[in-house]
Amino acid sequence: MIAWKNMDTLAAYEELCAAQRVNLVEAMSGEAGAQRVKSYTVPMGEGLDFNYGARPVDDKILEILEKLAAEAQLSEKYEALYNGEVINTGEKRRVLHHLTRGQLGETVMADGVDKRAFYVEQQEKIADLAKKVHAGEITNVAGEKFTTVVQIGIGGSDLGPRAIYLALENWAKVNGTLKMKAEFISNVDPDDAAGVLNKIDVAHSLFILVSKSGTTLETLTNESFVKDALEKAGLDPAKHMVAVTSETSPLAKNSGYLAAFFMDDYIGGRYSSTSGVGGAVLSLAFGPEVFAQFLDGAAEADALAKNPDMKHNAAMLDALIGVYERNVLGYPTTAVLPYSQAMSRFPAHLQQLDMESNGKSVNRFGEAVNYATGPIIFGEPGTNGQHSFYQLLHQGTNIVPLQFMGFRNSQMGSDVVIQGSTSQQKLCANVAAQIIAFACGKEDEDRNKYFAGGRPSSIIIGDKLTPKALGAILAHFENKVMFQGFVWNVNSFDQEGVQLGKVLAKRVLAHDTDGALKVYSDLLNI
Repeated sequence: MIAWKNMDTLAAYEELCAAQRVNLVEAMSGEAGAQRVKSYTVPMGEGLDFNYGARPVDDKILEILEKLAAEAQLSEKYEALYNGEVINTGEKRRVLHHLTRGQLGETVMADGVDKRAFYVEQQEKIADLAKKVHAGEITNVAGEKFTTVVQIGIGGSDLGPRAIYLALENWAKVNGTLKMKAEFISNVDPDDAAGVLNKIDVAHSLFILVSKSGTTLETLTNESFVKDALEKAGLDPAKHMVAVTSETSPLAKNSGYLAAFFMDDYIGGRYSSTSGVGGAVLSLAFGPEVFAQFLDGAAEADALAKNPDMKHNAAMLDALIGVYERNVLGYPTTAVLPYSQAMSRFPAHLQQLDMESNGKSVNRFGEAVNYATGPIIFGEPGTNGQHSFYQLLHQGTNIVPLQFMGFRNSQMGSDVVIQGSTSQQKLCANVAAQIIAFACGKEDEDRNKYFAGGRPSSIIIGDKLTPKALGAILAHFENKVMFQGFVWNVNSFDQEGVQLGKVLAKRVLAHDTDGALKVYSDLLNI
């Protein structure tokens, strides 16, 4: 039977706090460091490896983390989640995003519907629309093909799909699968929508409005902005727009859209990239076959996350080491550093995924917890970050655990040899050097040039960033966040923290303000 307990009541956590800490500089130096890096590697699907040689753990700490995983019942809770138990206790909902990419366990029936079958049905409808658009069976009023797809959404309806599109755009160009250019409108700032509309040909653009509730203020405002632009161009918005929403929202079965595709309350926004939220824009941009490959990669990583043996479960291992760094070593921040320009927006997506999920100060029962929970997440792609914030990472007063990603080969394949090496080799050389520089540091009598080292990192290594590899990486981090939430005994699937500001903003727009809120409203000329 599953028991939901606070982390500080677990015997393994107490043992973890008392365990001798690793001297990372010593552990990563010389031949011992070489052997450590070779042995501390776990496959994570689709040819990817999770290497944690430079994380601050040893065999003893890993042994205690295994005890913590068992005592916190991580595998059992994951199984309960994918079999459809009500894991989102705050909203009294199931958590079913895994079912958008595969059946991990039992058939999940909800609202009288087989949910896996429902999600597959929506994917098939999206694929059918995409194929008809690409074939010219669905066109604009002039009978001309749509060449651009624009997603209108915010939060999870924007960050994940945008990050994935950018990650695969160049891959698709090289492999001949870029069917349509994609753009994204998210911010209610009018300059966002205007900027996108000014660089596209609206007559040849198909717009996807994404809102589960059909009431999201920013998204509906941007929809009106787009409809106004279409009408001013003499176009019928209903012939240029599709919706991704819930079956009960005002957008469903609405004559103002070419089609509507459905999601449900069992898939949170930040976990929705493998649902119709990501499926519609990615299938239109790259073709449904590419989106299917992306889902296959996520499904393989999900299956690996079922393994109860932590040392063969990359997501669980990453999660537990992160808990150790956060709660025992006291590191409040984690940096996500992909050495791939294609993944430039992936840190932003992971920022929402992690911080919106585990940024909680009460447990699943609404009781205050006495320990730290989710870390602050930030990041940028390498090597750009090296010339930006790495100074603090190397020599600042705070130690920040680092999560690198690196690929042996570029997506596009074009490269040149300069000073004896290619650009890709230079990129990979930099990430390898950074790992050792952070871990081992450098002695120097000049304290300004002294590096203490002991800065932990892990790296996900792959051959090339492909749709399947990207799907596996996405699922890895989703599952990592889930496992950490289980350890901390928080609900990783609601987000009450985003609601208060929305309520107050509505008051401001209704001129129902007083006190400091009124003064700020007046200062901003609202």
